[in-house]
Amino acid sequence: MTDTRLLYGANVHANGIRQHYLRYGGKGTPLVLVPGITSPAITWGFVAESLAEKYDVHVLDVRGRGLSATGPDLDYDLDSYAADVRGLIDALGLSDVTLLGHSMGARIAIRAARHNDTSLARLVLVDPPVSGPGRRAYPARLEWYTDSIRLSRLGMSAQDMRRFCPTWTDEQLELRAEWLHTCDELATRITFEKFHTEDIHQDIPHLKVPTRLVVATRGGVIQAEDEAEIKTLNPAMEIVHVADAGHMIPWDNLPGFIEAVI
Repeated sequence: MTDTRLLYGANVHANGIRQHYLRYGGKGTPLVLVPGITSPAITWGFVAESLAEKYDVHVLDVRGRGLSATGPDLDYDLDSYAADVRGLIDALGLSDVTLLGHSMGARIAIRAARHNDTSLARLVLVDPPVSGPGRRAYPARLEWYTDSIRLSRLGMSAQDMRRFCPTWTDEQLELRAEWLHTCDELATRITFEKFHTEDIHQDIPHLKVPTRLVVATRGGVIQAEDEAEIKTLNPAMEIVHVADAGHMIPWDNLPGFIEAVI
């Protein structure tokens, strides 16, 4: 069996729903990792393995993804997602937490820290969509997500997935093909739409804990003018760039990503 820092997966009842997470490492201060719009926790395992050299890593299955609660009766808005993260942290009794979010997860982390930063030591915001009311659209197509989710529900191979993620390794493609069907299409649609109707910029001036914004050098999610605006809204925020990486930064440049986070 391949060596791994994965300790276990578990479920906790928090914020009124079942939340599933994976724990890696178990040593150091806790790091809670909140993935993006169609990324179940297990797909971030290779990243968590590296982060677990320093942190006690907890990777969350966001509601509507992976093994956490899902369904049309749940809300898929920033406030609900943020309350889930706060509920998880409280239920697990974590303190001195590094809250790391990627893409959708970074937007969630911003809202969570704005509402309640108790027990948070720092934020790491990885390439969050900066779309919102009256702003530039998020540079991805909803169909990229929904088409692949529908195919995954039928059963798809790594080669089938390659047309959606052409630069990924076979192992990464196999894992996404295996788990993508656990991403609820309705949750994905609502979240994507809310990238354009929910405003994270109103939250940024209220972030009080040390915060680092990690920006991909390719992909165009965050551009120079966005960085300038964010620095105006929160001058204390640190901004770092990861070379040779698109929006899915660790998949393109894992060493650069780990260096930027740590």
